[in-house]
Parts: sequence; C-alpha cells; structure tokens
Amino acid sequence: MPNTLNTSTPRALLRAMFDAAIAAAQPAKQIASFLPPVPKGRVLVIGAGKASAAMAQALEQAWQGPILEGLVVTRYGHEVPCQHIEIVQASHPVPDAAGERAAREMLQRVQGLTADDLVICLISGGGSSLLALPQEGLTLEDKQALNKQLLKSGASIQEMNCVRRHLSAIKGGRLAQACAPAKVLNLIISDVPGDAPADIASGPTVPDDTLCSDALAILDRYHLDIPAHVRQVLESGRGESIKSNDGSLPTIETHLIATPQQALEAAAKVAEQAGLPVHILGDAIEGESRDVAKTLAGIALQVQRHGQPFQRPCVLLSGGETTVTLRGNGRGGRNVEFLLALAIALRASPGIHALAGDTDGVDGVEENAGAIITPETLSRAQALGLLPTQLLDNNDGHGFFEALGDAVVTGPTLTNVNDFRAILIE
Repeated sequence: MPNTLNTSTPRALLRAMFDAAIAAAQPAKQIASFLPPVPKGRVLVIGAGKASAAMAQALEQAWQGPILEGLVVTRYGHEVPCQHIEIVQASHPVPDAAGERAAREMLQRVQGLTADDLVICLISGGGSSLLALPQEGLTLEDKQALNKQLLKSGASIQEMNCVRRHLSAIKGGRLAQACAPAKVLNLIISDVPGDAPADIASGPTVPDDTLCSDALAILDRYHLDIPAHVRQVLESGRGESIKSNDGSLPTIETHLIATPQQALEAAAKVAEQAGLPVHILGDAIEGESRDVAKTLAGIALQVQRHGQPFQRPCVLLSGGETTVTLRGNGRGGRNVEFLLALAIALRASPGIHALAGDTDGVDGVEENAGAIITPETLSRAQALGLLPTQLLDNNDGHGFFEALGDAVVTGPTLTNVNDFRAILIE
C-alpha cells in the first residue's frame, strides 16, 4: 500500500470516507445556493423526511427575507431547533398517528394561498412513512399493515413508493395540487436510485405518471395479501395520482440539493488524498443485498487476484438501495445483510476490507448505520462461536456485527442520501 496510508488503518480510512459522504450531503452546505428571490406574498415552508428538520434549520439561517413560517415532519430523534418553522416528529419506517396528524395539518396550512405566495417544500428520504394520510375509505391501520408487508417483501423503493402514492391523500402530487395557485419550490435530498423526484418521499409535491394498475401489478408480483377494500381503491382508479399534464397543478420548480453521487465523489476525494485510485461502480445499484454482495465480492476478488478490471491497491465505491426479503426473525438491515454476505463470499481473502452504511445513520430500524468487515472477520466470528451462514439465513446481521464490536454508529446524521458501500483492496 502507498506510504501515505502508514499513518492510518484501513478501518480508519473507510470510516473517513463514510464521514465525508455524510458531510457532503448536509443541508447547511447545500441549501443557500438554491434559495429564490423574496416573493410579493407569503412564504410558507412545508416538508417531510429524515433530513427535513435540518433542512428547515439551514433554510432559516440562510433566508434573507421576511420571517418564515411553516411545518415539517421528521423521524423521532432527528429533530433540530428552529426559530419559526414548527418541527413535528413521527415514526419511520412504519407510519403512526403523529405522522397522520402532521399530514392533515400540512394540507390545512396550504389552503387559501394566492398566486403571489411561495411554498418552499423540503423533502428527503423517509417522508413516505412520516407523511401518512390514507385515501378516503382507508385507515392508518391499513397503511401500517401494508407498509410492514412491503418492507418484508423485497420490493424496491420505487415499487414500494408507487403503491404508497396511490393509497395516499397527500402523496403523488396531491400536496402540490393543494398549494395552487401559489408557486411551489421543491428542495430535495435524494435517497433513491435514479434520483426521480416522484420516488423521493413518494413525491407529495411533484406530479406522478405511474398508474393504479402499476401499483396493483406490484402487489401481485410480491403476492401481498391486502384487504378487499384496499384493493378496491386501486381497481376503481380512485387512488390515481396527479399527472404531469393536470391543469390543477401550480407552477413547480424542483432542485436536487444533495444526491448519492455527490456523496460518493466526496468519499472518493478522501481515498485519493490517501494515494489510492478510486472507482465508482454506480450510485443506483439495486437488488437483494446478499446478491449484490456476491457480485461485488466477485469483482473485488478479480481485482485482488488478477488485477482486473482495476489494479490494486484501489477502492471500489457504490451507492443505491438494496433490498432484503425477510426469511428469519433476526435483527437485520440491508447494509449489514450486504456485509455479512460479502464476508462469506470473500472467504477471508487477505487485504480486502469493506464498510457499508446508511447515510441517515439508521440501517433498517437499528440505531446503527452499518458495519465494517476485515480479512479477520470470519476467524473472529468463529472464535466467538458465531455461525455466519446461519445468522445470514436468519437476517441477523446486526447481531453478528454487534457481537464482533464492528458496528458503525453515527447517531442521526440529519441527512439521507441512501446507502454507502466502500471496498478497500490492498
């Protein structure tokens, strides 16, 4: 390895890259450059997501106009103080009554606006469950039950949010429609592969051109058992979202202020400063966590053994959002599932280290962002009597890495640009 790494360890370098990725997506660094001129009328701030409170705070600090007012909803534990914008906390990833109340109040607050008014909408990942308002005829319990099934099914985030949009009274452009005739400015932190605004928090303030029939096809594809009255909302077309050609929509301007690609590029600079070549494999990698792990393990081993397609030493970076089909009852998240499968596939090959973590600081529902593996991971596990394959079959990645002391804990990061994966090959 280059001499520049002699003062650090692979573990320290991996963590420094992860920290740089998170720092690059902080709202305070990004939001000021996207602020509009002060309008003639009112300025109302609304928003939802794990980063929405931090976004609101950054907006208040950067805003040069009249005092802001508004309401945003964030995940429990992700609140930060704001002077004038109200912050509400709710549940993620399964919605709760607090999120439903926040959604109803948000719709009320945007009533009666004029063409001179401006609505600044702060959206980030997690908003789908935090802004929970069921379609007429559905209940919060219906949404909770379906959400739990979707999370276990292995469906992609795009598929899950397609279903959510068509069963919601606020997502899929409905909140934007309620803001008319005021102008809507969307400032969005992307946590989805491909960065499509309609998929981020299920697109409450952007139009959506998917159909109820698409949502039905997803439910059928994953064999989800839903009540007849929920299916009827989709079969009747009553849950249709607001399309891009709908004349009832106001003027909408949308900016992605932070993305997974930006985070990967920031991490790459850290490795490059340490003298290591970096190869970004993609910012939108999807699929079952354990399958993605096998693929990336194969690439890493080819680099290590044959110098193809890259020479070692190097770092392989990737982002996106993998999925986990629950087979067991362990404590799992998609990043630790990926890492445990990666460790098994690498078979303790020397010189390969990796970190995977969720940039919001929460992998699944655990208060761990992810974990780190080293060439010694499997031997250390064996010494503790851990059985990696059995733990993977039980979806117990968090239990595995907690026992080893290799969990990565950041606490709430107040941003969210999806998953981060780094493989260091010496």
